Amino acid sequence: MELKGKTALVTGASRGIGRAIAVTLAAQGAVVIVNYNGSKEAADEVVSEIQQAGGTAVSYGCNVADPEAVEAMMKKIISEYKHLDILVNNAGITRDNLILKMKEEDFDAVLNTNLKGVFHTCRYAARQMLKQKAGCIVNISSISGVMGNAGQTNYAASKAGVIGFTKSLARELASREIRVNAVAPGFIETEMTEKLSETAVEAGKSQIPFGRFGKAEEVAKAVCFLASENASYITGQVLHVDGGMGM
Repeated sequence: MELKGKTALVTGASRGIGRAIAVTLAAQGAVVIVNYNGSKEAADEVVSEIQQAGGTAVSYGCNVADPEAVEAMMKKIISEYKHLDILVNNAGITRDNLILKMKEEDFDAVLNTNLKGVFHTCRYAARQMLKQKAGCIVNISSISGVMGNAGQTNYAASKAGVIGFTKSLARELASREIRVNAVAPGFIETEMTEKLSETAVEAGKSQIPFGRFGKAEEVAKAVCFLASENASYITGQVLHVDGGMGM
């Protein structure tokens, strides 16, 4: 899965799945822009980890829900690197609650980051990739967007939207052989799942044929495959990394 000479932007890459994706792409030779919104310190730690392993990376702070901030980030990337070969839309938030208790601002916040943020980055990335007549986009969805999940109507709607968005954009860009795919992780060991109670963890595992939560690195390897030339004839697909939960 050689990615030497490629420039990759990974949004929400300061922790969890995004961090693993950034590290994995860099290990295959890509220059990685580690996007973050919250913690610059955490993003810089990812950059340091990549550099210590012999890779190349920089951090860039930007809220993907802000179209002007995204435009500025994209212009800077193109100005500095002259091309953008891989875009991984991983940035996402949760504001879980039952529908009767969910606040409108919590619904909007999740949709603005998880779905509209993908729109913002893809709109600018697509312009550059069309000029290059090459490029690859991988959008991170979720098993929640496929199966639904009680208490996550906002999150599930955003991630289901990512799937529809991915398939539509794949059709728009296919004539230039720009590939657009999605990865739908299931329960993955991250800071988010570490906060679950033991009862919730066991309930989650009971739904998974593999009987365990996945690792962020397992999601990252799937993303790396889709970003590589090994997936040169794959577009508009949703790759489930969920231990069989969604089958």
